[in-house]
Amino acid sequence: MSVLTENYDVAIVGAGHAGCEAALACARLGLETIMFTVSVDSIALMPCNPNIGGSSKGHLVKEIDALGGEMGKNIDKTFIQSKMLNVSKGPAVHSLRAQADKQEYTREMRKTLENTEHLTIRQAEVTKIMAEDGVVKGVKTYSGAEYRTKAVVLCTGTYLKARCIYGDISNETGPNGLQAANYLTNSLKELGIEMYRFKTGTPARIDKRSIDFSKMEEQFGDERVVPFSFSTNPEDVQIDQISCWLTYTNEKTHEIIRNNLDRSPLYSGMIEGTGPRYCPSIEDKVVKFADKNRHQVFIEPEGLSTNEMYIGGMSSSLPEDVQYEMYHSVPGLENAKIVRNAYAIEYDCIDARQLYPTLEFKNIKGLFSGGQFNGSSGYEEAAAQGLVAGINAAMEVLGREQLVLDRSESYIGVLIDDLVTKENREPYRMMTSRAEYRLLLRQDNADLRLREKGYQVGLVTQEQYDYIQWKKEKIEEETQRMEHIHVGAVKEVQELLQQYGSTPLKNGISLGDLIRRPELSYDIVAPLDKKRPELPYDVREQININIKYDGYIRRQLKQVEGFKKLENKKLPKDIDYDAISGLRIEAKQKLNAYRPISIGQASRIAGVSPADISVLLVYMESYRRGK
Repeated sequence: MSVLTENYDVAIVGAGHAGCEAALACARLGLETIMFTVSVDSIALMPCNPNIGGSSKGHLVKEIDALGGEMGKNIDKTFIQSKMLNVSKGPAVHSLRAQADKQEYTREMRKTLENTEHLTIRQAEVTKIMAEDGVVKGVKTYSGAEYRTKAVVLCTGTYLKARCIYGDISNETGPNGLQAANYLTNSLKELGIEMYRFKTGTPARIDKRSIDFSKMEEQFGDERVVPFSFSTNPEDVQIDQISCWLTYTNEKTHEIIRNNLDRSPLYSGMIEGTGPRYCPSIEDKVVKFADKNRHQVFIEPEGLSTNEMYIGGMSSSLPEDVQYEMYHSVPGLENAKIVRNAYAIEYDCIDARQLYPTLEFKNIKGLFSGGQFNGSSGYEEAAAQGLVAGINAAMEVLGREQLVLDRSESYIGVLIDDLVTKENREPYRMMTSRAEYRLLLRQDNADLRLREKGYQVGLVTQEQYDYIQWKKEKIEEETQRMEHIHVGAVKEVQELLQQYGSTPLKNGISLGDLIRRPELSYDIVAPLDKKRPELPYDVREQININIKYDGYIRRQLKQVEGFKKLENKKLPKDIDYDAISGLRIEAKQKLNAYRPISIGQASRIAGVSPADISVLLVYMESYRRGK
């Protein structure tokens, strides 16, 4: 029997947030790329919360954009409310978050994909990864069609053997009732890939017309919107925004939940998968935080052309009748009509320690992996991994050096390093606290950190690269100039200080020292600086931060130097850890299992002690001399 056979450079399996970034990266780098999805209608789907960004996730979106990815541009086109979070704190934790018009977000991303040269979209279920002698050869679909490729990127999200559950109802479907992918897991296991079973969940969607907003607190967007993409003109995103709303659960809500825990699949044993610790269901919150008598509930619109509202903070897998009773106990939702029930979803994913930091499988050359399939949660984490996996699949095909981002230069580096180095027994979520060098890894300087890497890869234009070089130069020049311009205790200076409640001067002072005062800034002291050049806002913002946090930044840069020394000590791929005397047995086992690429990565593996690292350093020195 003859079957359809086609040839491509790269195949992307899945068209969620990871798959979209992977496919665009490969196609934009000139490779013939095919992207498979179980449903073309699910491209860039937001099956859970209708927003992009948030604490630490906003950093990821900015970094994706700086490298040449699409997520930031797409949300800038389709948001309906935007807010900068944590503005009362330091710039390291400022995070942008935007409510999306769900349908528009999907539509715009699909339009971008469909109009990208070298990219083919195919609605088909991939059932088999074809590999020979540890090298990927392509994929096979349910129909038997074969697609021969030089690299494959797995971005299956929550679709592998997916099961949606609420109460005692269990449907073998993917999110939103879409078709699950039931065959690929077995093919992966045959290739020796270790699988996990994880779970996530989503709240009900309710009809806007059945909500009493008078009992809730209105939540507005920012007066001045900051775009996600460094390429977006800020004037293009100053739109009329839609409100969100805040209400709270209460003791009655919690009592309803407690009385029905025996009917929750989470507690009855019906759900096998491990759920996300940092995005728990309302059942989990009530059990684990028994001392709290209320929890926040955010009512968020799903778009401009729908009445569906998302109930943020109340994910659940309780039975249908209990869901009605529980939601009706919340102020403003007494008469709420459910459009879609809340549910939990279980799915197959991998232990990401089977991957190199390039997101290529250690045992299968040319097979890459990104997104929730790697054991992470969240659209932003998925897109970041998809972009890196796509870039590295392309680099593999082109015979070029692969991209590895480390912990000192990006949140994406922290995310991937945590996934491939540490044991994650639950869906991984990015948080600012996970980044040791977060003062250096701010969302406002993502372009300064990563644009050059995007340019080297080939996803950032010459014009964008030239602007970054100019921007770096201007920041450095102006920062230095501020340290060398002095003002005295004259009337004009004293009046400005008085205006901002700042201590008057007794002697002369540099503008740099004035800017370091908490109540002052680079822009505030502008009237005292007659020779100041005209500079755009993004440049002025960096000058202000660099001066204000100069001491802290220098300290972190020194820490990074030490970190880089260990990261730059690469370990040979064929190293035999059993042959190194002095390593403890546990360290040998862990190092042989993980195959770290550097001394730095080895030092972050649980079970490898500082003494083991010292032994490795001595061994590497003698190895280098022998070479």
